[in-house]
Amino acid sequence: MDRSAPFFVAQGCALRQLGDFPVITELEFKSLASEGYNRIPLMVEAFADLETPLSLYLKLAHSKDGGKHSFLLESVVGGERFGRYSFIGLPARTLLRASGFGSEARTEVVTDGQVVETAEGNPLDFIEAYQKRFKVALRPGLPRFCGGLAGYFGYDSVRYIEKKLETTCPPDTLGCPDILLLQCEELAVIDNLSGKLYLIVYADPAQPEAYTRAKKRLRDLKEQLKYSVSAPVVKATESHPAQRDFAKADYLAAVNQAKELIAAGDFMQVQVGQRIHKRYTESPLSLYRALRSLNPSPYMYFYDFGDFHVVGASPEILVRQEKTEEGTKVTIRPLAGTRPRGATPEKDKATEVELINDPKERAEHVMLIDLARNDIGRIAKTGTVKVTEAFAVERYSHVMHIVSNVEGILNDGMTSMDVLKATFPAGTLTGAPKVHAMELIDQLEPTKRGLYGGACGYLSYAGDMDVAIAIRTGIIKNGTLYVQAAAGVVADSVPELEWKETEHKARALLRAAELVEEGLE
Repeated sequence: MDRSAPFFVAQGCALRQLGDFPVITELEFKSLASEGYNRIPLMVEAFADLETPLSLYLKLAHSKDGGKHSFLLESVVGGERFGRYSFIGLPARTLLRASGFGSEARTEVVTDGQVVETAEGNPLDFIEAYQKRFKVALRPGLPRFCGGLAGYFGYDSVRYIEKKLETTCPPDTLGCPDILLLQCEELAVIDNLSGKLYLIVYADPAQPEAYTRAKKRLRDLKEQLKYSVSAPVVKATESHPAQRDFAKADYLAAVNQAKELIAAGDFMQVQVGQRIHKRYTESPLSLYRALRSLNPSPYMYFYDFGDFHVVGASPEILVRQEKTEEGTKVTIRPLAGTRPRGATPEKDKATEVELINDPKERAEHVMLIDLARNDIGRIAKTGTVKVTEAFAVERYSHVMHIVSNVEGILNDGMTSMDVLKATFPAGTLTGAPKVHAMELIDQLEPTKRGLYGGACGYLSYAGDMDVAIAIRTGIIKNGTLYVQAAAGVVADSVPELEWKETEHKARALLRAAELVEEGLE
């Protein structure tokens, strides 16, 4: 498996049925239920090599309630080649959401729009316990993500990990949950390598006629595949200017303040960010269409959370946990060192050479490799932490970055929540020393970060986890698009250049919104 390959992705595909069967018979289903399994997947396969992930999303997920509580996950590795899978999460009945810190921290389980359970205390501990409720009858050959929890952990989830940050949070101006995870028990998986489509439905044997109902649901989904769909046509409309929540003069002052503290020896680096917003009333899915065309990335995601939407094309993994022959491998892929793309191939190459030889960028990247080694070292078996790739350059639509790869083998008995707690949030979004830098970020930035700098992805029933850093990511809520970006401040930073870096990083999403407003067919 390509160690840099994230989520999934498939190219499009025409439907030809391979077989009208669930993977297991009713007798096998009952046998598994008698063994104590309370989630049993039924699956059918099809060829779908003339469809696209977007057309399949429209057919399978978007038609019901407009797609509320559904998602689409795709990836293009290095901005240039497709990963193996695309995942479509059909509208989820159950979700987990968490907000508040310290004594006010609360997690809710919501099913069919009703709160069915409320838990006080640390949401990460609740999520870990919630996952253990499900004994899943996993079958050989299922993809890495075959159901489970999918959604996000906002940046401020760190306050569930570092107690000293519980009371330092800046004002919240967005009002989104700090954690929001959909329980994905109906999904479609497109295998880019084989051109196959897998439809998976989980059955709870404690429910009446669970097997029969799951089998019928699969038949209904296959029927939906026969219908033609088209993406919404967006006519040209008025484009509204972007506005900054952090005035430029105030941002430059914050950078200078960080520089003074770095010079005094308090920090090595601090990530100082800004939020940009603009009026956006077009289809969120149209924004995703424009973004995936404009800026194909290792982690592309579209989440419909009902009250708001998340649209992202992140270039950077936060952490991946996957089972291998050597054990459970944990991967961090630090990305730091940024330049805008050159106007010609020659200028682009010259920019790459300048970037890779810039002493400031190299020093910053070495620091982040060390942070990744330290984070993985907290949970990995002794002697297994290694840098498997160093100082590569990856290109995206508007920028290029320096990237490296750090891996380790997870200690026995540790869970996805242990991995998340050890690595969250990414050092590339905080600085160093990590916790001390986050304390300063709380002082310098005017608003709570929310999703930005957190993580988007999944925690699979199979025990794997793959989450991207929530950068190059927009939130659409109440007719407004919110985009955030940060720059790494070090001792010799030029404040004006750090401001420009945040503008470059935010540009892809803002440009995608402009493309939609210019008309999208």
